[in-house]
This record gives sequence, structure tokens and C-alpha cells, in this order.
Amino acid sequence: MKGQTIAYPIGNNLYLNVTNRCSNNCVFCIRNTEEGVGFNLWLQQEPSFSDLQAALAGAQHYREVVFCGYGEPLQRLELVKKTAAFLKQKGARIRINTNGQANLVYGRDITPELKGLADVISISLNAGNAAQYVALCRPAMGPAAYGGMLDFTARCRDIIPQVVLTVVEWPGVEIEKCREIASRLGVSFRVRPFSGTLKKQQAKP
Repeated sequence: MKGQTIAYPIGNNLYLNVTNRCSNNCVFCIRNTEEGVGFNLWLQQEPSFSDLQAALAGAQHYREVVFCGYGEPLQRLELVKKTAAFLKQKGARIRINTNGQANLVYGRDITPELKGLADVISISLNAGNAAQYVALCRPAMGPAAYGGMLDFTARCRDIIPQVVLTVVEWPGVEIEKCREIASRLGVSFRVRPFSGTLKKQQAKP
């Protein structure tokens, strides 16, 4: 995959960029900022499993290997599963960052398929109710995406050792209400500071 960034280090973690496709179009998405993450993560072609294998030499020496690029990694569920199994054989710790809509995308509960493959799953909550979620995350599946994400979170809780709901610090996001939702679901909670400068066509609500 010459000329494409499919594995990139930040701090002690190695991040895997497997797709640019996403069922959300969040107003605060990092790909809408001038700075991005310091790497060009726009893909001309989605990587194959062999492409990822070639990029993962020494991956077990990182604190975590994180499926997180410019798109939703679980849009490529089979690739994520195969790559995670490969990494587990090397002794790597795996995190998946997701919007939590995979069960809606595939029309089935995919969470059992992640058992033993992910140590942590980080799910973007970003809103205290469906209307706010639609306004901020602009999901292709509309208001149903919010309930689907919460249901996905609850199912992951029984499958994956650590489940984290996250929100971005953004005008109108009810952080304490989101914290209560995480507490009610029995999962961890994290606030992510927004960083970067939005491109001119992106405006804060």
C-alpha cells in the first residue's frame, strides 16, 4: 500500500486505518480539521489483511493496537476480526474505537464475534438523547442510530473486558447527562477534548 498510511504511531499506541467509510458525519470529526492527526489518513484503496500484516511488525511492543483511522473500523468487520486474531497471537492488547452502529449496519448482533479479540471497546456516545445525536453526528440511519448504539454498548458490556463511552467537549453536549448514561449502563466514561481547527466549510452549531 505504497503512499498510504494504514498504521501510524501516536505515543505508545499503534493505530490502524482500515477504511474511510463511516455511517456518521460528525460535525467535530477530526478529518474535518485542518490539522488532522499529523498523518494523511485518506485512503485511495482499502488495505487487505496482507497489507496489514506487513505493517504490523513489532506491533506487540506497543501499549495498545487501536483500530481507529478516518472511518468506522467495524465497517470492515471480517478484516478487523482476522487482524485482531493475528495480533492476539503476538500478545498485543487490542482496542476498537467505534460509533457503535455495527449491529444496525449488519442486521445482526455482531458483539459475540468480538469475544476474545478486543480488550477494550471505545464507543462514541456524544449526546444525551437521539435528537442531539442526529444534530451532532448526522447518522445515515437517522434517530435509530442512537438507540442502536446504546444497545450495542450494553451487549458489549457482557462480551468485552472494558467498555468505554466517550463524548467530545463540544457546545451543547450534556456531559453530565452522558456520564449518567454510562453509569446506568455499567460502563466507563471518558471526555475527549476537541482539538484542531475546523475547515471553513465546517461550522459549529
